[in-house]
Amino acid sequence: MPIINRIADFHAEMTEWRRELHKHPELSYEEHWTSDFVAKQLEAFGVEVHRGLAGTGVVGKLVGQSDSGKAVGLRADMDALPILEANDVDYKSENPGRMHACGHDGHTTMLLGAAKYLAETRNFDGTVYFIFQPAEEGGAGGERMIQDGLFEKFDCETVWGMHNWPGMEVGTFAVREGPMMAGTATFDITVHGRGGHAAMPHQTVDPVVIAGEMIGALQSIASRNVHPVDSVVVTVTQIHGGDAYNVIPPAVELKGTVRTYKDEVMDIAEARMKQVVDGVTAAHGGRGELTFRRGYPATVNHPAESVVAARVAEALVGADNVDREPMPSMGGEDFAYMLNEKPGSYVWIGNGAAGEGQGLHNPGYDFNDEVLPLGASYWSRLAETELKRAG
Repeated sequence: MPIINRIADFHAEMTEWRRELHKHPELSYEEHWTSDFVAKQLEAFGVEVHRGLAGTGVVGKLVGQSDSGKAVGLRADMDALPILEANDVDYKSENPGRMHACGHDGHTTMLLGAAKYLAETRNFDGTVYFIFQPAEEGGAGGERMIQDGLFEKFDCETVWGMHNWPGMEVGTFAVREGPMMAGTATFDITVHGRGGHAAMPHQTVDPVVIAGEMIGALQSIASRNVHPVDSVVVTVTQIHGGDAYNVIPPAVELKGTVRTYKDEVMDIAEARMKQVVDGVTAAHGGRGELTFRRGYPATVNHPAESVVAARVAEALVGADNVDREPMPSMGGEDFAYMLNEKPGSYVWIGNGAAGEGQGLHNPGYDFNDEVLPLGASYWSRLAETELKRAG
């Protein structure tokens, strides 16, 4: 694959960075060691460093051969997950119960590799902002960076993201116009009944029976309330209730998640869930409570920028190795907040085959170091394309 020769020259150095980051995973808003590491590298490259957005965020500023007034933002996430690593490798997590199980160590490294190359060559006119974001894993660090003034202080015209994707071959990319990742919500349902002796159910209002019926009814949201071409997932992931074999409990709790690509579909899901909770419980003489919390919005790529991203990837790996119509994922991603503020695009880069237990968010996952120079080359060519030198 035609990665940039200079980047290939420091592939081994990038591998050392990635494995050092892997050894020191930190959870959302706790990325102090990681932020220090990133800032130190950027300073060594001659990149202007700004710190403090969202607490542990880092932004590097690099001006090219001339300041054309144009600017792009390239974003990588830095946080890890609360997972005990199962890999037996020299660079295994040194923070028990914390692990880079989503490849953010690789994302950070690829953007650092691009920063090193672009700082050496500066073959562009304008400004590149290297955005190292904390707290992607449920902490909405992207939203907080924006609230802290990311785009007021660093006026990017466009913003770009990338995530590794196990199951896609190394040397491949995927990008599409429109939704790439889903919007998310979580819910808590409490079913209130009347407890009593399990041998005398006629004297109770059994919340277990109500909860069972409710779980089935919730599935009608996807099959009977939402247009067939619109995707929505309503999944109950937890059931809590009861402490004894012979006691019907007074209440049962259900918890779960909703995923969809459209705000209006999320509105339908929330409204219909409230009707199901109220209706099913009332039909049995009980009472229901629903707490519905919106999470990340859908990650929706802008049309023109998606074309740019695909063309840059094709120049690196060939058109046959760039999927322009990948199936969107129902996973969530807080880069969505940045795409809601600025035009841009979010791509997937192949991380190679993934065996059982080696996918994202698994204790056996590991970022593929073979991908590092390709990801850094993508970032670099994207910056040079968007900030092409005059003449």
